[in-house]
Amino acid sequence: MSYKIIVDSCGEFTERLKKDEHFVSVPLQLQVDDHIIVDDDTFNQAEFLRLVAESPNCPKSSCPSPEKYMQEYTNEAENIYAVTLSSQLSGSYNSAVLGKNLYHEEKGDKNIHVFDSRSASIGETLIALKTEECEKSGMKFSEIIKVVEEYIEGLNTYFVLESLETLRKNGRLSNLKAFVAGALNIKPVMGATKEGTICQLGQARGINKALDKMINLIVEQVKDSENKILAISHCNCRERALMVKDELLKKCKFKDVILCDTAGVSSLYANDGGIIVVV
Repeated sequence: MSYKIIVDSCGEFTERLKKDEHFVSVPLQLQVDDHIIVDDDTFNQAEFLRLVAESPNCPKSSCPSPEKYMQEYTNEAENIYAVTLSSQLSGSYNSAVLGKNLYHEEKGDKNIHVFDSRSASIGETLIALKTEECEKSGMKFSEIIKVVEEYIEGLNTYFVLESLETLRKNGRLSNLKAFVAGALNIKPVMGATKEGTICQLGQARGINKALDKMINLIVEQVKDSENKILAISHCNCRERALMVKDELLKKCKFKDVILCDTAGVSSLYANDGGIIVVV
């Protein structure tokens, strides 16, 4: 069976996935003041972070339209899968579903399924890879949906950021109590609930202690690590990401490790120095 895996641009593509015709990235749009930036392969992270640092205003993002998703569904592949960032954090999931409905209304039946990652960033990458693995194993479309939805249920997302201001100003922390760090340099360890909202898992004074706390939480909570992929994305802090990877590998054995720099949307919310881990 031929297939396409469509991932919104909050999900990072490895170099292999960028070259694989089975994978398509659908760009979100970013805005910093009057600058409109398309989150595709033209995205320049350094320039984007410079614009954000110089602006007094909060950067924003907008999701792909239903028509854009429908356009990507229109191809020769027999099975189509879309992976979006959490429906609790963005309208991308709803756009992908509306695009699916538009396709069925205008073009007829086709195997299309939209996965709500209930995560973001490198979590979407893992879901795309799991879908690819199922397709290559020869599973039926309905079986793949079941297996991947169960896989999503078992994923855990963790992150430590230098600042939560962008998330807060864009309303992504609406379910949390007000978090005051201020001069104390308190850094929260954050995660995603099973529903895909953001939650606080802990906190520590300073970024390094917060990363240590995140690492220890992952080690405590991970199950069957030998059969899981450790996925790490970072915003302009490769050495920090490598440290997190090395410390986790000292304490757990994983099937594989993926390490990526954040794409546009993830760079917007992670900010300079942010680390995201999904396993």
